[in-house]
Amino acid sequence: MEARANADRHRQRQQKLKEQVDTRVAAATEKKGILIVFTGNGKGKSTAAFGTATRAVGHGKTVGVAQFIKGQWDNGEYNALHPLGVEFHIMGTGFTWETQSREADIQAATAIWQESKRMLADPGYDLVVLDELTYMLAYHYLDTGEVIAAVENRPAQQSVIVTGRGCHAQLLALADTVSEMRPVKHAFDSGIQAQEGIDW
Repeated sequence: MEARANADRHRQRQQKLKEQVDTRVAAATEKKGILIVFTGNGKGKSTAAFGTATRAVGHGKTVGVAQFIKGQWDNGEYNALHPLGVEFHIMGTGFTWETQSREADIQAATAIWQESKRMLADPGYDLVVLDELTYMLAYHYLDTGEVIAAVENRPAQQSVIVTGRGCHAQLLALADTVSEMRPVKHAFDSGIQAQEGIDW
């Protein structure tokens, strides 16, 4: 008797939940590309972006990628996605503390931004990933107004993903979806080396 009562209560709860979800699904009638921001101090921002890019490719979508703050080291995302037709533009200078040249960093960022602007203006791209873009704005390597305008004025059905810590407030306000990664533990803090296939 008690088992049947528990089962009935469970069904009632699940039915109520189903009705709530169905109502939300029915209310979502607008169809357009979205701006997603993965930010915060935790690990996983680029990983989330490239997981979404992989999903898009799996559905036959056209994806373009601009990677700011990436070096010449082996790149697992490129290795997996470029053979599947994903276009990559990689800054290639590495971290700013390695180059130690603001002028060189600005030149490299500007070159990648020109490719980014081209992709953002092209309706042939279903998804554009701007990996680590937030640093380019924080360091004033790129003009914030120009970046905001390019993202805001992109083709209506194009989605964009921006990653990086300390995302600019204007990008956060413009975004449709924002996820903040929060650090709890990180292997590197315990002296464990970054690993191929896990960290890059």
